[in-house]
Amino acid sequence: MRSSTRFALTVSIAAALTLAVHSRRALADERELPATTQAGDHSTTQPAAQKARALIDSGLAFLKSRQLPDGGWNAPKAPPAITALALKAFVEDPKYSTRDEFIKKGYDRLLSYQGDNGAISNDMMANYNTAIAVSALAAAKDPALKPAMEKSLAFLKALQWTDKSAPGPKGEAVGGKEHPWYGGWGYGKDARPDLSNEHFSVQALHDAGLKPDDPAYKAALEFITKCQNNSETNTGMKWAGDDGGFIYGPANGEGDSEAGEFEAPDGQRRWRSYGSMTYAGLKSMIYAGLSKDDPRVKGAIGWIGKNWTLDENPGMRLNKPEEAQHGLYYYFYVFGHALNAYDEPTITDSRGKQHDWRVELIDKVASTQHPDGSWSGEKRWMEGDPVLVTAYTVLALQEAEHSLEAHPAR
Repeated sequence: MRSSTRFALTVSIAAALTLAVHSRRALADERELPATTQAGDHSTTQPAAQKARALIDSGLAFLKSRQLPDGGWNAPKAPPAITALALKAFVEDPKYSTRDEFIKKGYDRLLSYQGDNGAISNDMMANYNTAIAVSALAAAKDPALKPAMEKSLAFLKALQWTDKSAPGPKGEAVGGKEHPWYGGWGYGKDARPDLSNEHFSVQALHDAGLKPDDPAYKAALEFITKCQNNSETNTGMKWAGDDGGFIYGPANGEGDSEAGEFEAPDGQRRWRSYGSMTYAGLKSMIYAGLSKDDPRVKGAIGWIGKNWTLDENPGMRLNKPEEAQHGLYYYFYVFGHALNAYDEPTITDSRGKQHDWRVELIDKVASTQHPDGSWSGEKRWMEGDPVLVTAYTVLALQEAEHSLEAHPAR
């Protein structure tokens, strides 16, 4: 990012809960399950699932070892979203719950940041922190946390830019759906919206149980559409190309992409689509109720197939080769969530080759895990922080694990 206000892409961060895991948790409280499916066991004959389980277990062991004395995982001046990400990684695993003392202590620390207005934050990035915290609170499935979650969810919904929003400090006003900001979320109150904040906010709505017919989703789709290089559907943004991928945001109508800009053959200025935002857009569209037949979803899947890779954050290299690895683990995070939500075990690339995304993701992160169970990346966007990056990776692996339960690898 170009400034600290782009920090959300580093801590970016939440995940779709599957029915299989929910059922497993509920049954585990009522009766003992067979040895091959007992909660927390995940025993399976699938090599990929066994490998994922070992990686998750070692990643969680690392995270547990890095919990701070105050119960959190974020340093005093760091965003509480880091603690929320770590907590979500634990409670998404059927072996852990708020009945574990260290997890309860973590949630107590997270909620120590909650203000009277529902925001869970220690800085100006109230939206991004609160959105990730809502997902963590929802994932706990603890009735005692529900009032705090609902309070934060109400705060989050109030930050979305719509025609009902009060003017910002510089007189910003969203008069209707044609406005570039309509349906978007930024870093905090009155902030310019972007797709990174948007997908965390949509994730929070989804994890909190809101149905796709909620007005917040409908407004969000207006903004998400304005972030896509799809001139067929993104008719309001003159810069929109036709590759189906997504950029960081429409800005004030002129567009903005961390993968840079280029001049198209027709002489028009275009913004380059890139991986982390394209998967963020895909995930958000699915949570908001779009089907696989929607041209926006088909466009995103088309871009993904043409730019298939787990070796880098696709699109970034085209701006500057040295940026290819920037945001790699954030990319893995949204990659896992988006493709699990898409609910297909394979993606076909531009050469017609099918890729089992679960197997390839598991193999990739297995090759980059450190001996202590952690992961870390390049320093930009805080990916040198092993706590943040390990939380990203565990959450991505959990999405692959859930998908393997629904669609066993061949």
